[in-house]
Amino acid sequence: MSTEPGVIRLQADGPADQGLKPLKLNPADFQSPLPVQNNHQYFSDPVKGLNVGVWDTTTMQEAFGPYPGDEFIVVLEGRFEMVDGKGKGVPGRKGQSVIFRNGIPTSWKQDGYLKKFYVTLRKSDDPPPQIDSAEGGVIVLDPDMTLSDSDAVSRSNSGAKQRERVIFTNDTGTMEVGLWDTEAYTSEPFAFPSHEFVQVLDGGVSITTKDGTRQTFVAGDVFFIAKGTVTTWEVPTYLRKYYAAVDSGKKDRSV
Repeated sequence: MSTEPGVIRLQADGPADQGLKPLKLNPADFQSPLPVQNNHQYFSDPVKGLNVGVWDTTTMQEAFGPYPGDEFIVVLEGRFEMVDGKGKGVPGRKGQSVIFRNGIPTSWKQDGYLKKFYVTLRKSDDPPPQIDSAEGGVIVLDPDMTLSDSDAVSRSNSGAKQRERVIFTNDTGTMEVGLWDTEAYTSEPFAFPSHEFVQVLDGGVSITTKDGTRQTFVAGDVFFIAKGTVTTWEVPTYLRKYYAAVDSGKKDRSV
């Protein structure tokens, strides 16, 4: 696990030399028999309550209660349903990306195996907010969502046209999830203004860090950039991404 600046490629089975590790579970957290769950945490910022990783579980249903944090996930395998106090559910499945609002009263329910990438934000000692209804607190994103000229942001230093739509902002204003795209461009080196979890939807980008390490990400890849990491971005043709940004001092993501 890292706590330092850098660009981290997330892998579905965790790093090759580490894999996923079993989690110790509390039976009080479940309505169902105790499942088997594994996890690898790629990055943590304990001060902010930020965690990034990959997690899996067998069949289970969690105890009903406030959802433990603001979260953005990419479902890699399986399906689930978020059930509210009236038994109404919001389903999610493999290939979808989903946002959860901290504190909504709900229960995670699933049959069969599930695996997800996740970024969560919640300090362990912070009491959950008092929210009466889960309505609107689970957002399943449309992978075919498109941006328009009304979503245009300031052009990058290279003059490339870039667009952004914020889909979700948490109650404390410390996390936002959105859709962003850009034409081809190459940035100057810059320190990343936020912690950012990225799911590449279309196109690709090569990112070079200050030490000269270069990584290329294409559609289907998920990666994380820690706040303060000095990077250069090279987009050869086009890039469209979902992002979950934490502790951003810059709402305009043009670079």
